[in-house]
Amino acid sequence: MRIPLLSAFSGAAGAGLRVLSFITLCSLSLLPSVAGADDDKEELRDLFFGAAMYYAHQENYFDAIVALDNELAQYHRLDEPELDPFSNHLGQAEFSVGDLELSYRMHREAGRAIEAVLKGNVSQEVRNEAAYRLAKIHYHKQQPLNALHALEMIEGRVPLRVRADEQFLRARVFMELGRLEEAVELLKDLKGEESLEGFVEFNLGIAQLKSGEEARGVLELTALGKRHSGDPADQALYDKTNLLLGSHLMEAGELQLARPYFDRVNLEGPFSNRALLGAGWVEARAGRFDRALVPWRILQNRKGTNESVQEVMLAVPYAYGKLDVHSTAAIHYGRALDAFGREIDTLTASINSIRQGKFLEALRRKEATQVQNWVVALRNLPEAPETHYLLDLMASNDYQEFLRNYRDLNDLYERNKEWLKSLTAFEDIISARRAYYEPLLPQLDEQFRTLDARIKLRMEQRDQFSSRIEQMLVSRRPEYLATAEEQEARLQLLQLHKQIARNPKGFTEQSRSRVERLQGILDLRLSTEYHQRLTEAYKHLQALNAEIEKLQTVYRSYVRSRQAATHSYTGYNKDIQRSRAQIRSAQQRLEMLMARQGSMLEALAVEELERRRSQLESYQIKARFALADSYDRANELQEQREDQRKIEQHREAQPETLPEQNPPELEAPESENGLQEQSLEAQPETLPESNPVELKVPESENGPLEQGEQPQTGQPEILPENKSTERQVSETEGDKA
Repeated sequence: MRIPLLSAFSGAAGAGLRVLSFITLCSLSLLPSVAGADDDKEELRDLFFGAAMYYAHQENYFDAIVALDNELAQYHRLDEPELDPFSNHLGQAEFSVGDLELSYRMHREAGRAIEAVLKGNVSQEVRNEAAYRLAKIHYHKQQPLNALHALEMIEGRVPLRVRADEQFLRARVFMELGRLEEAVELLKDLKGEESLEGFVEFNLGIAQLKSGEEARGVLELTALGKRHSGDPADQALYDKTNLLLGSHLMEAGELQLARPYFDRVNLEGPFSNRALLGAGWVEARAGRFDRALVPWRILQNRKGTNESVQEVMLAVPYAYGKLDVHSTAAIHYGRALDAFGREIDTLTASINSIRQGKFLEALRRKEATQVQNWVVALRNLPEAPETHYLLDLMASNDYQEFLRNYRDLNDLYERNKEWLKSLTAFEDIISARRAYYEPLLPQLDEQFRTLDARIKLRMEQRDQFSSRIEQMLVSRRPEYLATAEEQEARLQLLQLHKQIARNPKGFTEQSRSRVERLQGILDLRLSTEYHQRLTEAYKHLQALNAEIEKLQTVYRSYVRSRQAATHSYTGYNKDIQRSRAQIRSAQQRLEMLMARQGSMLEALAVEELERRRSQLESYQIKARFALADSYDRANELQEQREDQRKIEQHREAQPETLPEQNPPELEAPESENGLQEQSLEAQPETLPESNPVELKVPESENGPLEQGEQPQTGQPEILPENKSTERQVSETEGDKA
C-alpha cells in the first residue's frame, strides 16, 4: 500500500536537503544529459517508475531523483515488497539514481554509489560500466589522471550501450595527458559511429595537428568542415571547424588557403562574426584592402556589443586609409568614436546595474529558464543590458557551471517556498478533515457496534449449522433435518412418551397406539427424506456462507474507512513540524550559498565588463588619433587637389606657344657702335634648356604648389621636375575611384 500524503512531502523535503548538501560540497562541472534507463527496452510495469524516467528524459533530473528516492524508500518499507510492481524495476532504479545524480552534477554522491558498485558482488559488465561512469566523473572534474586509473579498472567486455562512449572518453583522456598517438588510433577506430558523428572527426583532427601530423589533421578537419546540416548544433560544429582551420592557416601565413575556410562559415551561425573578421584580415595581410572591406562592411552593420564588430569598426577606416580614401576613413572613425562612447556609457551603467543586484534578478527570471538555450535567451530580457556583453563569458564552461549552480540553488529555494506552502495546505486539509469526521465518528461507532454484534451472532449460528452438517456426514442424525413443524411435533410426541411412561394407566391402548403410529410416521418421513434434505441443507449452507462473506466485506470496508478517516488527520503534526524545520534550515543555507555564488558571478561579470570597457577605451584613443591623422591627410589631399585644379585652369587660360618676334617694348636699345643689335640679329632664336630660376614654380614641403602662387604671365608654364606631383595625381585618382 502506498502512502501518498506522508511520503509526498517527507520524501521530497529529504531529497531536497540531500541534493543541497552535495551541490554545496562538490566541485560541479558540465555533463551531457543522460539517463540511466535510456537504453533499456524493458516493458514498463510500474507507472511511478515511468514517471521518474519521463522526468529524466526531459532533463528534469531533480524531479527524477526525488521520484526515484521516494519510490525506493516506500518500497523498502513495504511488508511484502515483492507484490509491488516496482520490484520489476528495482535494480534498474537503484542504478539509475546514481546515473541521474551524475547528470545533476552530484559528483560525490554518484562517485560513492559507483564505488559501492565496484566493491559489490556484481557481474563484470556492470563493474565495467561503473568504472566507465567513475572515469567520466573524474574527467569532467578535470582530473584526467584519475580518469585514466578508473578506465584501467575495466576488464573484459564493456556493455554495448557504453562501448563507444568509453572508447571516446579514453581518447579524450589521452589527449589531455599528451598521449596523442594513442588518442589518434582510438579515434580512427571510432570513425563511423553514428552517436558520435562529427565529434570524433573534430577531435581526431585536433589530435593530429598537435601530434605533428599537420597535413592529415588539416585534411580531416577540411572534410568535416565541408559538411552541411539542418541541425543548428551540428552546423555549429562544422562552422567551428572551418573557423579553427582558417585561423590556423592565417597564423601560419597560408593566406590563400585560409580564405575559403572563413567563407564556408554560416553567416547566421554563432561563429559568423569571427569568420567575417578573419576573412577580412586575410585579405588585409595580403595587401588587398579593397577586398577586405567586403566582409568587414557586412560585419560592421551587426550588433555593436560584439567584440568582433567593435574591432571591425577600426578595421574598416584603417582599410580606407590604406586605400588613400582618407575622408571616408575619417567619417568611419567618427562613427566608431560615437559608437564606442555609447558602449562605454552602457558598460558603465551595466557595471552599476550588476553591483545593484539586477543581473542576478535577471538570472532568476523564469522566462529565461523556460527555453533550452537560456544563456542566449538572456539577451531578450528587458532591463538587463549587461547580458549582451557577457554571452562569451557565459558560454564558457567554468562560468556556465557557476550559472547552473546558481540556478539550481535558486530552483531549490523556490521549491522550498512551494513546499512550505504545501505544508500549510496539508495542515488546512487535516483541520478540515478533523472538523468533518470527529462529530460523525461517535454515531458511526455506535452503529458499528450494533452491526458487529449482529454479525457475530449470525456467524455463530452459521458455525453451529456447519458443525452439525459435518457430523451428519459421519453419522445419521435425521432429527437435525426436521422442519419447524416436525420439530414441534417431535417435541410434543416426546412429551407424550414421557407422560405415558410416568402414567401408563392414564392412557388407553388406542391412544398409545396412535402416539406410536405418529412417531413412526415422523421417523419414516425423516428417514426416507434424509438424503434429499441433507443435500438441500448443504446448499443452504453454501448460500449462507456467501451472504456471510458479503457481510464480512461490508465489515472490512467499514473498518478500513474508519481507519482511513482517523488516519487522514492524525499522526501528521510531528512530521509536518519536522519537515517545516528542515526546510527552513535549508532555506537559510540556500540564502547563504546563493549570496556567495551570486557574489562570485557578479565579480566575474564586473571583471569581464571592465575588461570590455578598457578595451573600448583603448579603441577610443586609437580612433581619436587615427581620426586626427585622417583629417590631416584629407586636408593635405584637398590642398593638393586645389593646387592641381588651379594649375589645370592656368594651362587652359594660357596655351603654351612661343612668339614669332619680340614685342617692341622688349627690343634692345641701340648702342653707339651698333654691335649689340648686330649680334642679336646674327644669332638664331632658341629655347632655353631649362627654366630660369626666377620662373620656377615654388615648391612646398611636400611637393605641390602652395595656395595662391601662380607662374609669371607671358611665359610658358613649365612644371618642376618633382616626383611628389605625380604621387599627388595618383592619390587624387585613387580618391576619386
